[in-house]
Amino acid sequence: MNIYVSNLSFNVQEEDLRGFFTPYGEVTTAKIIYDSATGRSRGFGFVEMPDNASAAKAMEELNQASVEGRNINVVEAKPREERSPRSNGDSYGQRGGGYKKSW
Repeated sequence: MNIYVSNLSFNVQEEDLRGFFTPYGEVTTAKIIYDSATGRSRGFGFVEMPDNASAAKAMEELNQASVEGRNINVVEAKPREERSPRSNGDSYGQRGGGYKKSW
């Protein structure tokens, strides 16, 4: 089962995240999501546990648990929705969204 964990302190590392869940059962992966521009944690991550019963128990007990002064949110991860590509301009094909004189 894939688990989404949010409201994490920026100090929490992947080893810490794994450590929160290992008392409940085997953890296949634990991944913190980092900002690609800054390299800083984005405050959320994902944990994968192969046993659904263990994962459910972990979610129940860890949801709203206090970690480094923050109440974390722990829920089942939903599949990522397909998103349309972002446009680099407005509906007129301009880039940067600047003002365009029409005279």
